[in-house]
Amino acid sequence: MKKTNLWQHICTLLLCMSVIAPTSAQWQISAKNFDPNNYYGVTVANGMVGITSSPDPLKVKEIVLNGTFDTYGRGRVANIMKVFEFANMELIIDNQLINRNNVSNFVQTIDMQNAIFTTTFDMGSKASIKSNVLALRHLPHSALIEMEISAKQDIEFTPISIMQTPDMLRDVKNFFHTIDRPHSLIPLMTSVAKTPTGKHTIAASNSFLFEEERGKEPQLIHEEWDNGMHRMKFTKKLKAGETYKFSVVGSVISTAHVTDPHNEAERLTIFAALEKRERLLKKHKEAWAKLWESDIIIEGDEEAQRAARFSLYNLYSFCREGQAYSLSPMGLSGLGYNGHVFWDTEIWMYPPLLAMKPELAKSLLEYRFERLEAAKYNAKAHGYQGAMFPWESDDSGQESTPVWALTGPFQHHITGDVGFAFWKYYQVTKDKNWLKERGYPMLKEVADFWTSRVEKGSDGKYHIINVVCADEWAENVDDNAYTNGMAKEVLGYANQAAKELGLPENPKWKEVQEGIVILKFPDGTTREHATYNGEPIKQGDVNLLSYPMKQITDPATIKKDLDFYWKVLADNLPGRKGQSPAMAHGVFSILNARLGDTETAYKQYMDSYKPNEVPPFGVLAETAGGTNPYFSTGAGGYLQTLINGWGGLDFTDAGIIQLKTKLPKQWKSLTLKGVGVDKKTFVVK
Repeated sequence: MKKTNLWQHICTLLLCMSVIAPTSAQWQISAKNFDPNNYYGVTVANGMVGITSSPDPLKVKEIVLNGTFDTYGRGRVANIMKVFEFANMELIIDNQLINRNNVSNFVQTIDMQNAIFTTTFDMGSKASIKSNVLALRHLPHSALIEMEISAKQDIEFTPISIMQTPDMLRDVKNFFHTIDRPHSLIPLMTSVAKTPTGKHTIAASNSFLFEEERGKEPQLIHEEWDNGMHRMKFTKKLKAGETYKFSVVGSVISTAHVTDPHNEAERLTIFAALEKRERLLKKHKEAWAKLWESDIIIEGDEEAQRAARFSLYNLYSFCREGQAYSLSPMGLSGLGYNGHVFWDTEIWMYPPLLAMKPELAKSLLEYRFERLEAAKYNAKAHGYQGAMFPWESDDSGQESTPVWALTGPFQHHITGDVGFAFWKYYQVTKDKNWLKERGYPMLKEVADFWTSRVEKGSDGKYHIINVVCADEWAENVDDNAYTNGMAKEVLGYANQAAKELGLPENPKWKEVQEGIVILKFPDGTTREHATYNGEPIKQGDVNLLSYPMKQITDPATIKKDLDFYWKVLADNLPGRKGQSPAMAHGVFSILNARLGDTETAYKQYMDSYKPNEVPPFGVLAETAGGTNPYFSTGAGGYLQTLINGWGGLDFTDAGIIQLKTKLPKQWKSLTLKGVGVDKKTFVVK
């Protein structure tokens, strides 16, 4: 007996070691021999600055800055801003400018564990080059580019740091000066510009970081080409076998964050420069190690492991603790959906973060809370009480949906979605002080909105008239299942929150909650809306009443609804593949997994991400065959299939509990590590 226990202990220890120290292959995605015309870049981001890769050596596609919006482009509405491209480099070796056509062995790799994007290549028989790009996790406005040049023969090379201005910025001013101290020389190349309407001023600054001691660093030359670009460079010789290392550090900030972005961008760059490369790298890696204390480990399926880590990596990258910015459907990977915030946050991206990193999830809620007054004004403008959140929210929290889209005035379930997310945070954290200061004030306004929004019919029941459904193809219909279900859900939560705080129950909230109708077909199938008769749907609507909501809990009804709506989902109909978003498949997978139909759930799990991957890194597009990555919403839906489907985690009044589930036959085990505020570990085998 003792020997058996000892052996079991050793096996358990070995399993833990494999979880703690996985192989590097499980953390890295590499791309080589790719088509530059069919290239969708990967992003390094720190919740504030997002830098997306390019197929060209030493270039980035674009840099976006969180919280900085102005009106230009699509739909006369505010758009998140592209900012100065301060991370671009050029490299001349023996008078030859490096480009895509004169390099070989070109490989790009994203190291998800450390959030470092690495490029390596050779220039003929002359040199090997390596660059690393990091959005520094501990310094929200700063990035680091590490460069390493190894000479194969005697060479002369000239690295050029480029500060380039996107077309939409105006009134550009360029500056160059040095901070000269006995212990350090800091060159500062800075650009300042206005956003398109002049709403904001943006500033970016960067500097070379040299490994040499003061007085022995290379001599710099600054070149002003035009208002749109200036450069700084140096020239150095290497003998065969020698390697030279240097770095570039840059910072970008705007009047959305500080009153004086010009000086602050330079201060932040000076701070980073004097921290020096090794300390910057150490602190960045430590910050990411803390994030990865919450991880998903899949044994027996390397492909599933890669997909899980890549989705977590992107969600972790696109938000950060202690700020009041939310998540756009495309995160910080570009300008998709103008950088606006939709229900995509609260229903799709927020739940995985709430499970794995409640401190990050809290920032997303703070975004909504700080814009509560704007939502209250929006309700008043539409003749309602309480708070009415916009379908597309920008930095101000006002409605930013283009006027041609009816989702703006009519997709009212978003207000319920916000209230839903607020209660779920309390269920997971039991933070009563937060509930008093944030949770209940929000839920009260949400509940007041729904009591003013419903209409009492001749049947004595409450109805919600004239909405756009969660299935957005159904416009201006009555009694949408998802909208009505979410209203019922959050009205109940508002009274629960009151009870938690020792406040009296609101009888009107309870009356409306109990009186809102959920329509049914004669056979008991839940009806999507009052005039729905089996038309194709863009995505699941009714099925969300069973997950994440608990409006429908009877297994037979859940199954009936699953079977009915799976058949009319656009992606499953002839000629309509690619019309449903990625997360549409995920909710079906979760529910089938919970019902024990593992085979069906696995197929739907695969459909939730695999057809949406695009080359060369497998970033997610919104739809199968789509071209607008990175679709963070899809990552959120996919992660829920792992956490809440196969993993069985459920957010309840008792906190996070684990339902009994069965893994697909392709997997040996699923481990959810660092879950919730107590950082628990849940295992399914």
